[in-house]
Amino acid sequence: MRSLRVLRWLPFVVMLGVALTDLLAGESLVFLPLLTLGPAFASVSGGVRRTAAVGAVALAICVPMAVYNDLLFTWENNLTLIGIAGVTGASMLAARLRLQRERELASVRRVAEVAQRVLLRPVPRRAGDLRVALSYTSAQAEARIGGDLYEIVTTPHGVRLLIGDVQGKGLAAVETAAWVLGAFREAAYDQADPADIGERLEASLARHLGGEQFVTAIVAEVHDTEMTLVNFGHPPPLLILADGGLRTAEPPEQGLPLGLGSFDSSAVKAHRIPFGRGDRVLFFTDGVIEARNAAGEFYPLAERAWLLRRDDPQAALDALRADLVEHTGGPLLDDAAMLLLHRPGD
Repeated sequence: MRSLRVLRWLPFVVMLGVALTDLLAGESLVFLPLLTLGPAFASVSGGVRRTAAVGAVALAICVPMAVYNDLLFTWENNLTLIGIAGVTGASMLAARLRLQRERELASVRRVAEVAQRVLLRPVPRRAGDLRVALSYTSAQAEARIGGDLYEIVTTPHGVRLLIGDVQGKGLAAVETAAWVLGAFREAAYDQADPADIGERLEASLARHLGGEQFVTAIVAEVHDTEMTLVNFGHPPPLLILADGGLRTAEPPEQGLPLGLGSFDSSAVKAHRIPFGRGDRVLFFTDGVIEARNAAGEFYPLAERAWLLRRDDPQAALDALRADLVEHTGGPLLDDAAMLLLHRPGD
């Protein structure tokens, strides 16, 4: 907002500066042609009418200054007036085109937001006896949509979730994410074993993906005191124990990402981790741990895990996201999704 106010006042400040400089320089130097900077700067933030008004102010300043310099009706001053009028006209056209592009961009963003809500439905804040928190930051700031995906469903087999990251960016990544989510939402209810859900996703992507495209993902199923994980080449989740312990849920064997099953016929094995009362599990995509600061240092997620111990899981995850953005000092270079599960104590 502050920068916008500066841009709105900049044309008048520049024209006032040109007029004062011309007065102080005397008749030996003429700075009046620089008044064209006024309408040029006005087109950056203002509309067509505002740009025209600034051009009129520039002409209104130029005429008395020409009288003061005894340049009225001279070829030099006439060319200055023509230049101000010409730049004003061009700036009005530029302002119109800019406003048209801004309207088109706003329309695209609204469509993208609708697509995002359809693709990534709001996760429930409670699933069974779990409390759930979500954070999603897209690297495509204008589109607000990316290739990271997540889902939580409560099925007859228990609470099941999916988190994944599609290779690549843009609309192709969004399309692949839609395929994965659609297949998971069906398989989560049909398949009795989490590993079978992974095989179902692999079969679905085999029909959709081409070449060496892939999707890293984790399929999880929550039990009374533990959790089953099937890891397809995805960063392992962070387990925050109620007793203050912290561990990374590394799989015993690293599985290939979804879409690369043809390179290894062996099925990805499931493994279990403890998940009791008071414990929390943070699932995340590589956009979190690969975020760098100005010095090129990766985000130290394990060192900042203490932020996740707040009572409210969503407030805790929001604090972690704010710390992540502060670490990078600007927009993220990759999508970053985080899903925090908390099993309250007795």
